[in-house]
Amino acid sequence: MTPKQKKTLYRIITAGIIYGIMLVWSHTDAYGDVIEGKWMEPLLYLVPFLLAGYDIVIKAVKNICHGQIFDENFLMLVAGIGAYGIQEYSEAVAVIIFYQVGELFQSYAVGKSRKSIADMMDICPEYANLETEDGSTEETDPDDVEIGSVIVIKPGEKVPLDCVVLSGESFIDTSALTGESVPRRVTMNDEVYSGSVNGNGLLRCRTLKAYEDSTVSKILELVENASSRKSKHENFIHRFAKYYTPVVTIGAVLLAVIPSLITGNWAEWIRRACTFLVISCPCALVISVPMGFFGGIGAASSIGVLVKGSNYLEAVAGVKTVCFDKTGTLTKGEFKVNGIYPESIGEPELMRLAAMAEKNSNHPVARAICDAAQNVLRIETTNGSSSEQDTAGSDITEYTEIPGQGISVKINGEAVLAGNDKLMQAKNVTFNPVEQTGTVVYIAEGGIYRGAIVISDSIKEESADALAGLKSTGVSKCVLLTGDKKNQAEAVVNELSKDIEKKHPGFVGKLIDEIKSELYPQDKVACVEQYIGELNGMGKVAFAGDGINDSPVLSRADIGIAMGSLGSDAAIEAADVVIMDDNPKKIAAVMKIASKTLRIVKENIIFALAVKFLVLILGAMGFASMWAAVFADVGVAVLAILNSMRALKTEKI
Repeated sequence: MTPKQKKTLYRIITAGIIYGIMLVWSHTDAYGDVIEGKWMEPLLYLVPFLLAGYDIVIKAVKNICHGQIFDENFLMLVAGIGAYGIQEYSEAVAVIIFYQVGELFQSYAVGKSRKSIADMMDICPEYANLETEDGSTEETDPDDVEIGSVIVIKPGEKVPLDCVVLSGESFIDTSALTGESVPRRVTMNDEVYSGSVNGNGLLRCRTLKAYEDSTVSKILELVENASSRKSKHENFIHRFAKYYTPVVTIGAVLLAVIPSLITGNWAEWIRRACTFLVISCPCALVISVPMGFFGGIGAASSIGVLVKGSNYLEAVAGVKTVCFDKTGTLTKGEFKVNGIYPESIGEPELMRLAAMAEKNSNHPVARAICDAAQNVLRIETTNGSSSEQDTAGSDITEYTEIPGQGISVKINGEAVLAGNDKLMQAKNVTFNPVEQTGTVVYIAEGGIYRGAIVISDSIKEESADALAGLKSTGVSKCVLLTGDKKNQAEAVVNELSKDIEKKHPGFVGKLIDEIKSELYPQDKVACVEQYIGELNGMGKVAFAGDGINDSPVLSRADIGIAMGSLGSDAAIEAADVVIMDDNPKKIAAVMKIASKTLRIVKENIIFALAVKFLVLILGAMGFASMWAAVFADVGVAVLAILNSMRALKTEKI
């Protein structure tokens, strides 16, 4: 409990003890001897009343002064004054005490539901160890660290900015960002994200981004803005309470005045009106519905999924079609050499030639070839440097990257080509097409074909289970939208099918229902619009992607889901849901959380309204006492809050 909650608890306990003593005392003969005159009894009961509810009185008065009359504080104040007016002092105190118990319970429950998000807010680093020119370090605000600066991260410290390791190695705890409890080993040239925690090694790193653009800053911004985006159910409750409260207040006044004028029994009808007011307090609805969504967002954040608002969580529950990008979403986005096909030269010579041609390129395919060449030839190609084997007698000139085709370069005055079939055809090189699935890089030297290298991306271990999990949540269609060629897309789908057959022999049905390949960003948008039209409002369309080229379609889909670890900043900004560790299985997990949250919210609305209206009718007819009113208000609120807390529980992934 917070200090404020503890203070409230002590007030309630003290007021309850005084109230209990007075109840027992009121049933003794000594009570009548002490209470002389009509003013002594209400004065004594006023002590526990004000002790428990003085803050309610203050809030009600302040709100009235600011023109905000019709809220729960006003209703409780009027009910308390009314109970005093009809000399029901004991019930007046009981209403206030039980109301405060309900408020305290609500405050504690909300605090508990905030825990996972509050833990995430704690990832904000307080300082950075900036390395100075003389090699020493000084603590500075992360906001003041420029891109390219060198920082030192000591064991146990939070990583202040996104950076790349220059020296040292350690294990990094990324659980606050991704929900993944297993530490990740990092060494030289590995990227480290801000908000993670360094383990047992000293790291010297170069910053890649300013603090406002870093991972931790983006996460905090998403979390802080999440509560401002309300769901339809929350907006309904807000509008409902706006009209409901003044209506029932006017109804209570009419219930007190009109029958009293007819019957002349003012005490009885004022008592009924006060009971009516207490019953009508909309606490259960106003508190439990937003708390249900907040609990759902907290549950999602605890597994490393950021939902940008309760409106998006609500929409996720209605998803019927999920469209996937391929690279970086269903696949790892890590290209590796999977085939080497030399002709007229040996395999080492082909790799050496390809590495020299590709080493100045930053393209993922070029990096994959250079990495493979290092393993085969043990030559250094990092940062453009080469070993003696690479540079002996070699002169690399006239380097040109040809968009959409490959690379043209001269090595020792000999023209070398490295690219796709279009490049070979454009340069009139006769070559033997390679049918293996993947990206094929053909190599030619002096117009003579030297061989081919096949680079392909590997499928994530979780992808097959992720697609199967989506089908189990009620998703009717999974679609692959990719810019790759049709045979590459089909190869990925076939591999996913084989994977699910191995893991779940009894699985029936398709993982991917449709494949659309060779798509540009605008084509993906058109496909998503087509699926939205097909559903015709009977479900939502989600798109999951990670690249900057996915930003338009992430914005256009009903729900955009970005892979936050490898994903671009533009994709994360455009998305409504961010998977922090790129695990596609969490898409199905957050859909389950959303469905459970929506079910809980609907249960709360139906239960609260049903009990309210039933007891309101009984109260107006005189069959409900002030104690029934307390249950209809505080009791229903507590039960609804307990139900909302179920949204916090999540299954392990």
